Amino acid sequence: MKVYGQADHEALLLRVLWTLVFFFAWQLAELVLLAVVILQLVLRLVNGRPNEGLQGFGDSLSQYVAQIGRYGTFNTDRKPWPLSDWPQPRPADLEVVEVVQPTPGGEEGKAP
Repeated sequence: MKVYGQADHEALLLRVLWTLVFFFAWQLAELVLLAVVILQLVLRLVNGRPNEGLQGFGDSLSQYVAQIGRYGTFNTDRKPWPLSDWPQPRPADLEVVEVVQPTPGGEEGKAP
């Protein structure tokens, strides 16, 4: 069994304080992410496609929330933004669906 010293307790107390700060950042980030989701849905309905700028920001924000989770669960000692760099957006991972137009004058594959 490991015995913790005074420095370990102080480091843990500091981590608890940072975790509380990041908890509130998480709450705010959730609200902003919800707004991005709703805005993207509206833009998709109106324009037929999502906004690329919001896609990138949404991805970065999602990564930021994940960084907070990793820090809070002791999976990393690296503190999230603003104590480290803001996450860079990754390319969208979308499945491209190709629309096949029917041939004029009849069914496909039917012999003339």
